[in-house]
Amino acid sequence: MRAPTPPLKVTEPQREVLEKLSRSQTAAYRDVQRAKALLMAADGFATTRVANEIGVSPATVTRWRECFERDGLKASVKVGPGRGRKPSISPEKVQEIVHATLHEKPVGETHWSCRSMARAHGVSHSTVQKIWAARGLRPHRVETFKLSNDPRFEEKLADVVGLYLNPPESAIVLSMDEETPTQ
Repeated sequence: MRAPTPPLKVTEPQREVLEKLSRSQTAAYRDVQRAKALLMAADGFATTRVANEIGVSPATVTRWRECFERDGLKASVKVGPGRGRKPSISPEKVQEIVHATLHEKPVGETHWSCRSMARAHGVSHSTVQKIWAARGLRPHRVETFKLSNDPRFEEKLADVVGLYLNPPESAIVLSMDEETPTQ
């Protein structure tokens, strides 16, 4: 029979941080799990019991313990390379979507929507939304300046700008937009 694993040595400040993290509603789920497991290990619970109660494998609990003992609290919460969820979409596909968003337009449309971009590139609309959100792209919010086709537009523009820059003495300058909803 194997000897029981000794309790994990945790200092009082480390315990306070782990307890706070284990009760957190906003921290990453993996970090909350790790904090609970380390607290149970510090209280002397067996690795298999900790694994069963937390819902992970005993190997995971052992790895968390070893990382904590070796690197301390701050380094033990880092996710190692090769761990975690793998990206389901290749960087090349992401680049294609970003390029299409910035430099192309769908046929018969003024801009891309999440769903039209998703159909065009064979991904889900939520994937397109995540890609756009990560890069701050908003193709539906195109800001353009519409030029008038009035032959006297330039002359009128100069008059209006001149009024704002150099208003007459004791005068009030009012501006009205010709769009129906703002009148």
